[in-house]
Amino acid sequence: MLNLFRSQKKNLKNDLLSGLTVALALVPEAVAFAFVAGVSPVIGLYSAFFIGLITAVFGGRPGMISGATGAMAVVIVALVATQGIEYLFPAVMLCGVIQMLVGAGRLGMLIRMVPHSVVLGFVNGLAIVIFMAQFGSFQTVADSGAMAYIRGPALWIMLGLVALTMAIIWLLPKLTRAVPASLAAILVVTGLSVALNQQLDPGLAARNQDRVVLTVGDMLLTKARSIAAAEVTGADATGHGAASTPTAAHDGSPEEAAAAMAAVTPDTVGLSAGLPRLFFLEYALPPLTLGTLWIILPFSITLAAVGLIESLMTLALVDEITETRGSGNRECFGQGLANLVCGLFGGMGGCAMIGQSLINVNSGGRGRLSGVTAAVCLLAFVLFLAPWIEMIPMAALVGVMFMVVIGTFEWASLRMMRKVPMADYFVMLLVAGYTAVMHDLASAVVLGVIASALVFAWQHAKHVGADVKYNEFGSKVYQLHGPLFFASATSFKDLFDPKDDPQDVVIDFYYTRVYDQSGLEAINSLAEKYEQQGKRLHLTHLSAECRRLLDRAGNLVEVNVSEDPHYHVATDRIAAYEPYEHELTKA
Repeated sequence: MLNLFRSQKKNLKNDLLSGLTVALALVPEAVAFAFVAGVSPVIGLYSAFFIGLITAVFGGRPGMISGATGAMAVVIVALVATQGIEYLFPAVMLCGVIQMLVGAGRLGMLIRMVPHSVVLGFVNGLAIVIFMAQFGSFQTVADSGAMAYIRGPALWIMLGLVALTMAIIWLLPKLTRAVPASLAAILVVTGLSVALNQQLDPGLAARNQDRVVLTVGDMLLTKARSIAAAEVTGADATGHGAASTPTAAHDGSPEEAAAAMAAVTPDTVGLSAGLPRLFFLEYALPPLTLGTLWIILPFSITLAAVGLIESLMTLALVDEITETRGSGNRECFGQGLANLVCGLFGGMGGCAMIGQSLINVNSGGRGRLSGVTAAVCLLAFVLFLAPWIEMIPMAALVGVMFMVVIGTFEWASLRMMRKVPMADYFVMLLVAGYTAVMHDLASAVVLGVIASALVFAWQHAKHVGADVKYNEFGSKVYQLHGPLFFASATSFKDLFDPKDDPQDVVIDFYYTRVYDQSGLEAINSLAEKYEQQGKRLHLTHLSAECRRLLDRAGNLVEVNVSEDPHYHVATDRIAAYEPYEHELTKA
């Protein structure tokens, strides 16, 4: 990565200012993901508040930011569309319970099984996804209700403001670190955009549309109008899923679409709201039956898996950047507790947000206070400062995210092709490509782990071999090398010749191990062949684990325990020598 995430000490000022910066970037993300999920923008903002606050306090990675995410939004959109929003909140609560059980079962350590090639692919694919996601900020709604890219002076002005934002983030740290560069860039560009909008078109404040510089308020209005038109025309306004059929009350005509969009005004769409309430005080409770459980259970399991994979991968990435180590198990528990409370208060759930986490780290946020500050500021925006937040230009937030992309992408990986095994480079490209095309980070990680495991199995399947010799008793000894498992079982059988071997055959496992059921079956099959030839098979130098596994072989296999080495645990040896060392110290 580029040196944008320099090592910084944790302090109160950095945590407070970086938390404020992250809160400003969280607003459009939460609103956009709420639209994707088919719920109110306020639900997305409340979700970001609860998830961010609780994971900051109880999670396993200080400085990591969590909130409402697109990965979980695309899962719940089907539940909301088919069953209604009242089924969403119990599903999120059940997701939280599952995640807490994963943390209590200490399964967070499974993140250690992710190979470095998968991490590289994940990081590069993530950078591509963040980059591509910013193009949505260059869109506005056309008269037909479809989304269209801005053109003309508005496009050039927005590109100029994006470039200015990136320049401030790059140059300001060279002059001073008193204020996070991202926060300074957002404030400067916001002031400039307000002046431009007022100077170039004095009537904009009255119309609040067709702005020269698009703002967060414009994005909110654009999304709402696009969805209103989609309900008439049957188009897909979210970009996820197929188009629907216009309802019987509408014929899908352009006139009706225009009327539906005109009904959506800045007065009807905004970020202002009151304090969150328990969901059953706002919505009808679904039937408390097994049928309801079976409806929400698949969604809850999927949400739990997606949330934990993204959170643990983000944790590993922040660990690498900050050169510290978080707790995967505690993070699983914290994410579960956050989703449980979030669902109880009518939220859509969430998980770690990689882009916002990198903004926080880049701005100097290292402690839990940064996450708490981001969540509290976000709630304050909703309660008191919504009109001010709606004035922030999208160009400033796009510029911040572009700098995150530059700092996230592993540029050194472009020069690694001839320096790493081709199989590892292929896995990296596979994960990055799948992430960039499908925008599914969790599935990309699972796919990469499976591909790495298959590559590992294929490579080690060719490493099994044997040195053949005869001992003083005339027995033929096969000295094995390499692991015996499912991929090498066939090669293992081909090493032996039961028909022409002498009456007594020894297989020495000193340099190998039996790892799975396929290896056991291969040994049993080989023993049966020697028995059919009236010959005896001996296995020597087996570990205690292998001997227990081979008990099922019965009389077919004779294990020579007397020649087996003893396997000690390091702590046992240390304990054995401690009294002696203590006596030497006293002497």
